Amino acid sequence: MKLVGMMGSPYVRRVAVSMRLMGLEHEHRQISVFRDTDEFRTINSVVKAPTLICENGEMIMDSSMILDYLESRVAPDRSLMPKDSAEHQKVLSLIGLGLAVCEKAVQLEYEYNKPVAYHYEPWQTRVTEQLHAALALLEKAAASANPWLATAQLSQADVTVAAAWRFTQFRVSHLVEVQRYTALAAYADQVEKLPEFVATPLK
Repeated sequence: MKLVGMMGSPYVRRVAVSMRLMGLEHEHRQISVFRDTDEFRTINSVVKAPTLICENGEMIMDSSMILDYLESRVAPDRSLMPKDSAEHQKVLSLIGLGLAVCEKAVQLEYEYNKPVAYHYEPWQTRVTEQLHAALALLEKAAASANPWLATAQLSQADVTVAAAWRFTQFRVSHLVEVQRYTALAAYADQVEKLPEFVATPLK
């Protein structure tokens, strides 16, 4: 399998970390959808990261779709999604919050990279409020982590939430103060110490 996309994307990173945790061998091609558009287009004409190229040549886009497929390939003891219905529900709820943080942080990064004349303050305010609403709910969840967010073992919720928090500090730290989310920051720092995260740095 081939994973295509840059590690500066929280979506690419959550897949890359997950594949290491799952023990799935793959080639990772760090190709930018911005700087390497023409090259990326030869792999995926939609130019969307992450892209997974399966062994049979089938292409899957979107990190959640990719991870859903990978779960069908992994041994039960390496799965990041619990089988218990209540635990599964909790993990999905937290993944949704983590992805909301990713989405809003990416939107704000793009917004603030525009020339000032093109900034739209009502949009910035709305997206910033959404970002902090999701972070506040994750702060509450992180405060009761023991040590993981939803289950007795590491799950996809932990991967996604930690990757999301790290991205906020990488790209929109001027909007997300650590002092406001101390439990979430401390929790994410511990997750980032796992070998699979260390080997897959955001950059």
